[in-house]
Amino acid sequence: MKIRKFNRTLRKTSKYNDFILIFLTLILIVFGVIMVFSASYYSALSKYGDAYHFLIRDGVFAVIGIAAMLGVSRIPYRVLRKFAFPFLAAVVFMLLLLFTPLGKTVNGATRWLDLKIITVMPGEFAKLAVILFTASYLTNGRDKLKKAGSVIWLMLVGGLIAGLIMLQPNMSTAVTVVLIMGSIMFVEGLSWKWIGSLLAIGGAAGAAIIIKEGGYKLQRITSFLHPFDDPMGDGYQVVQGLLAMGSGGLFGVGLGKSMQKNLYLPEPQNDFILAIIGEELGFIGIAALMVVYMLLIWRCINITLNAPDRFSMLLGSGVTAMIAIQVLFNIAIVTSSMPPTGVILPFISYGGNAMLVCCIGIGILLNISHYSKLDREE
Repeated sequence: MKIRKFNRTLRKTSKYNDFILIFLTLILIVFGVIMVFSASYYSALSKYGDAYHFLIRDGVFAVIGIAAMLGVSRIPYRVLRKFAFPFLAAVVFMLLLLFTPLGKTVNGATRWLDLKIITVMPGEFAKLAVILFTASYLTNGRDKLKKAGSVIWLMLVGGLIAGLIMLQPNMSTAVTVVLIMGSIMFVEGLSWKWIGSLLAIGGAAGAAIIIKEGGYKLQRITSFLHPFDDPMGDGYQVVQGLLAMGSGGLFGVGLGKSMQKNLYLPEPQNDFILAIIGEELGFIGIAALMVVYMLLIWRCINITLNAPDRFSMLLGSGVTAMIAIQVLFNIAIVTSSMPPTGVILPFISYGGNAMLVCCIGIGILLNISHYSKLDREE
């Protein structure tokens, strides 16, 4: 009887699809594939002898991401709660595996697990793990954040994840994970006293890392403040990105006509793809992209506000924060408003792990939306 009831519910909810969220996500994914191809054409030709190398791979990532989004949207979000702790434990295990021979080092950072068939970036999946775990933990009982023990426990979990990610090193992902957890706690009602304390602890930890690493680390972190002082050194990527943005003007030089992607801007299809968008499509192109992002985030917030229960509300808050934080960080990095620390532009930047994680997040929101509409009808 339970199976029949579940099947009836599943058929009933199949008519509920948040087409606005799906449409906005697909716009970003398709636009991302186009821009990855445009940005990577010359670097792919130079490095691999195949101008379509990144286009083909990103197209595959996009298809897998869309399939994952639609698949996850069919999984009742309540089921995910059962896997919150096991998933977190699996991510911690994968982060530890980075320090074994399975870890793959690129440009001095060990962020990938080389499984021969595929490469996995545990830091990306840590974002989802933290969202699931925090939402599940805070739902187990009322007013948990009024108890010092609960806040300290979450701090320890977040500190463990962030610490393992920092060891790669990958400061941007570590900070993103901490901010995602903090956002969920804020939505749940974390007091300003605790917020101030956590900010102080985070600042002290950052200062300690800088002091330990010495003046060179500090110089690299602060190079974004004056990138043109060392245009061929620490400020090189930022300078090239700013030159690309400035060259685009109001309407851009035209799709596919960027000069900075011609081996001037390193890895233009990744973190600095926004600079290529600015050069080719100009201020108008970037403004249009930001409108799509704002509509997407607005839709995510709307779904979260109308979530049917506390767990789904906190879950939606975490996914929304994950997307919004990365968009803001990427814009800040490309415009030299914060250190260049490798934050992707969601759904746009090249990368299979990042695409998959973002699409799974949207799939979760779609499922929350399904049940919200079903509850309102009933």
